[in-house]
Amino acid sequence: MTKPTWFDTRIENALLAHQSPDDEQGYFVYQLDALKAHLEQLQQQDVIKLWFAVKANPLSKVIQTLDNAGFNFDVASSGELAQVLAQDISPERILNTGPAKSKKQLSAFVKLGVKTFVVESLNQLNWLNEVIIEQAVVNKPTVLLRVQLQWPDGEKNPLGGNSLTPFGLSVREWQNIQVSDYPNLDICGLHIFQWGNMLSNEKMYSLWGQMVAPLTNLATDIGMELKILDLGGGLGIDYLNEGKQLSWQQIITDLADIKAQSGVEELWLELGRFAVAECGYYVVPVVDRKINYDQEQLVLAAGINHIIRPAITDQPFPVTLLRNSNAQNQAFDLHGPLCTSMDKLGHLMLPNDVAVDDKLVFGYCGAYGFTESMPFFLCHQLAAEYVFQAGALVEVRPAQPATSYLA
Repeated sequence: MTKPTWFDTRIENALLAHQSPDDEQGYFVYQLDALKAHLEQLQQQDVIKLWFAVKANPLSKVIQTLDNAGFNFDVASSGELAQVLAQDISPERILNTGPAKSKKQLSAFVKLGVKTFVVESLNQLNWLNEVIIEQAVVNKPTVLLRVQLQWPDGEKNPLGGNSLTPFGLSVREWQNIQVSDYPNLDICGLHIFQWGNMLSNEKMYSLWGQMVAPLTNLATDIGMELKILDLGGGLGIDYLNEGKQLSWQQIITDLADIKAQSGVEELWLELGRFAVAECGYYVVPVVDRKINYDQEQLVLAAGINHIIRPAITDQPFPVTLLRNSNAQNQAFDLHGPLCTSMDKLGHLMLPNDVAVDDKLVFGYCGAYGFTESMPFFLCHQLAAEYVFQAGALVEVRPAQPATSYLA
């Protein structure tokens, strides 16, 4: 059996040798050497400033690897902020995003030294201004206004696409302000990000290009010297193996053009999935195999309680059998243990000799795995997380039984 291209065979022996009763309901592994090499490739350019969207994977070892690669950090909650600061990362390298920033949260972030904010409402803008005055902050924080656009060829996706969302405000709403009314803030940038997992360089460039005119016009209308344009993330991973791989070099070429068109000093991207997805794996045993109405089914020890993305997007993580097999492939329905039909991890090809107690490995689980899951339903355990580095498999956080969170 030939392993798929997304599987890094350098981790194969370590996974085959790994035996732990605590991990019999599934565990995550992150290949840090591969992550490091990938991040170095992303940094070989001088067109954009790269941030890591911590929501994609907040594990300490992952954050440390990104830190060593020169990434800055986009945090959207107090918990994410605490995790990044715990890795001895300067608050000056942190960008605060998210639609639900209260004045209390903004005050806490400023007090902890965060100096860069994306504001998503008029309230947030006014609250931040008040906080800076109340705390007598000398150096103005850098502020970007998040803009929500609509255009004819938009599309729906988890970030809204062309749908109405709570992310930012329309151009018309932002036109109600003047930058000069906020002398305590350095309002010098615009932020826009409303699509996810894009897999076409041409489509991304088209969307980026359509944004330049309305954003630069908005900056002029409100008296802003537009220095920074933050395009968020949205760079996709080909979960379905359809050959829709993005070209990073083309992205850089396209963004250099967008940077020139907009006339900004800095262009930012907040990478999540595109930075870390390929380094991660999820390993889970087969509990049962059966035929139901002529369809082969595999029931796994865990499902969307550990990797919920298939239920949200109808796109499964790719899968392979951990052990070698010379059997022919056939299609299986893969289900987890939860008492809901939503707990389905896909209709996927596997060798037809897959059996109870075999271990399956899901790919691209370095992003939106553990912390996006729903582990509490049916009182299952929390999955362990490991890193693989320099040939060794090291546990970072052990599996936790239900008794650890039940009251």
